[in-house]
Amino acid sequence: MDRAQSGDLDEYDRALINAFQGGFPVCEEPFERAAAALRERGIDLSGPELLARIERLDREGVLTRFGALIDASEIGGTATLVAMHAPEERYEEVAQTVNAHREVAHNYEREHPHLNMWFVLSVADESRVEEVLAEIEAETGQETYDLPKQREFRVEAKFMLDGPVPEGDVDLSDLGPAVEPSGRSSLTPDERDLLLAIQGGLPIVERPYKAVAEEIGADPGWVRETIKRFDQEGKIRRVGAIPNHYALGYTENGMTVWNVPDELVAEVGPAIASLPFVTHCYERPRHEGVWPYNFFAMTHGRSEAESEQRIEQVRERMAEFWDVDAEPASARRTESGDVEDEDWDTLFSTRILKKTGIRLDERADANTD
Repeated sequence: MDRAQSGDLDEYDRALINAFQGGFPVCEEPFERAAAALRERGIDLSGPELLARIERLDREGVLTRFGALIDASEIGGTATLVAMHAPEERYEEVAQTVNAHREVAHNYEREHPHLNMWFVLSVADESRVEEVLAEIEAETGQETYDLPKQREFRVEAKFMLDGPVPEGDVDLSDLGPAVEPSGRSSLTPDERDLLLAIQGGLPIVERPYKAVAEEIGADPGWVRETIKRFDQEGKIRRVGAIPNHYALGYTENGMTVWNVPDELVAEVGPAIASLPFVTHCYERPRHEGVWPYNFFAMTHGRSEAESEQRIEQVRERMAEFWDVDAEPASARRTESGDVEDEDWDTLFSTRILKKTGIRLDERADANTD
């Protein structure tokens, strides 16, 4: 059993996980400033004590990493979500073939009567998407369905724990140097080197930005300024503790999909994105005759009951805008697989088939002047 579920995370661990899933300071000695903010909220930790706890949580796998969460879509290249059918008797063979493509960053088995394999392609050149999908179709004999993001309404995977700072509202991102956006979409070689150095996390030391600067042979002030500017420009989504949500007990995730009337998507999107437990929220294309849904909202829960409750809250919010069936399509599907109306459904993931992460180096290289 993981530490969070077994109760081994004390109030200090829970406080820092809640507080610093974003908004960690980008200044010379950030742990001192972060600890001071916790003390203002009744959590009596010194800078060295905070640093030691984050190092331990990172080492034990409670955190996937500590540092900057980079938005690969703002760095260069592209990524897309792809669905396909893998016949049950050939499932492992098809998964192995798909996973062998280095462009496949994530791959999940999901519950659906037809589209039971879902993977993410990450490429430096958008033209490679069509090429890779053609290769996969030729190798597996199965058709692929490309579902690129058309509109993004929310990407903010934060996972709160019971305990101090339950709202996770400690934002110290204003600390550090004053910067202005560059107005550039491309990267300089120095900026590329910095991004690649921090993509796996910051060094968990007293002066992490100085340590990064020493690693790449840069000035520490420039490193802090650039990371903070990247945060403002959207190249970095946030700086802080990136939790392993499975280790925190968020073991249930449901990809809810909705057939929202096209004229309502612009209204529905922000409404669903405002629900605090929705971590990802997008508009994606339909595929006629195969996939009727154009709206995706990912939810997470710490139990099956909590997950179902949160999915119902999404449905109730949806119902404020259009007439939505009370039950998902999967609950109304007949033995033949038919269902009269496909307003919505939930695809639970049953297995992680591959999870190597986005190949940021290739995408950054392609966008470097």
